[in-house]
Amino acid sequence: MTGLTMEDVHRLKTDPSPAVRAGTAAKLAQQFNTTSLAPAELALAEQIFRLMVRDAEVRVREALSANLRANPRLPHDVAVSLARDVDSVALPILSASEVLTADDLVQIINSQGSPSRLDAIAGRREVDARVSDAIVQNGSETIVAKLLANPGAAIAEPTLHKVVDKYGHSEIVQEPLVHRDTLPITIAERLVTRVAEHLRTHLLSNHKISSDIALELVLQTRERATVGLAMGVSEESLTALVAQLQDNNRLTGSIVLRAICMGNLRFFEHALARLAELPIGNTRALIHDPGARGLKTIWAKTRLPEGTYPAAQAALSVIAQTELDGRDLDPERYSRRIIERILTQYESAGLAFDNDDLEYLLAKVTQVPAASLAVH
Repeated sequence: MTGLTMEDVHRLKTDPSPAVRAGTAAKLAQQFNTTSLAPAELALAEQIFRLMVRDAEVRVREALSANLRANPRLPHDVAVSLARDVDSVALPILSASEVLTADDLVQIINSQGSPSRLDAIAGRREVDARVSDAIVQNGSETIVAKLLANPGAAIAEPTLHKVVDKYGHSEIVQEPLVHRDTLPITIAERLVTRVAEHLRTHLLSNHKISSDIALELVLQTRERATVGLAMGVSEESLTALVAQLQDNNRLTGSIVLRAICMGNLRFFEHALARLAELPIGNTRALIHDPGARGLKTIWAKTRLPEGTYPAAQAALSVIAQTELDGRDLDPERYSRRIIERILTQYESAGLAFDNDDLEYLLAKVTQVPAASLAVH
């Protein structure tokens, strides 16, 4: 279709019907998109657009929206008028116009946040983090899932926590959330928790397993996954994860001991720092004190079971030796070596366990009364 001609202008004067006005709007918009207009022509076109957005005929406004949706030169006030119009006019602009600001979109979500408008905004090529937060606040399960699946959507960590709060048990939401390119470790840990709770429900409803046994399986799964997630993350992320675990009563002696048995020294250090309420630098100095007095001191501050102290001490000894000899050990072999040293440590204290499985060991060690051990 060609641009606007004098013939079109004449037709508009002689036949100002809705169909002619809509056709004129479409031609002018296309010309605006494809032609380099002189300043005076540009100003005139913009003024015509401002008149057309007030046209009583929806077809006219639809023609403008459909043809100007992706034009970055569209006047801001015109874009906002179209975006606040009825759905057939607003949705093309809401889904594609780069002229709309994050503030514009947040205001529209909060004041006119119908499902269709939220859906259009959630699918934009780029979505500002503030806009994402507004969508999560106001959107349905399917709209939030669409937002999460959008690689161009910036979603801040606090907003992701809101997602888990509202829809953490929804498989529709879990799928795109888990598959986002980057996911804060605090969110990953919470997802593991949700999946674990789902597993517990399944076990109780589909198998003849007592609630106590099911809960134990869930806790083991969650702890293993959490410690695994914490491998190789930043210091800042570790601090946030450990704080979240403590706030939710999940920073237990079991997960602390599991971490060191799996060779995750940094998680162990951050956990003890949090439990003892000490700076991480001071905690590390105490943990790695050559005389082992520092570890005993900080262990007492954490109020972790004294019966697990020898296990932690033995695990640290293996880790220190491994760092010294510099050998490459795969995770399973590494953990096995730690467990063997722990068993030796308890045997020297007069306690023997008949199984070297990690889950069995953790269960037994956490039950050992402090009085039965000579801890030095």
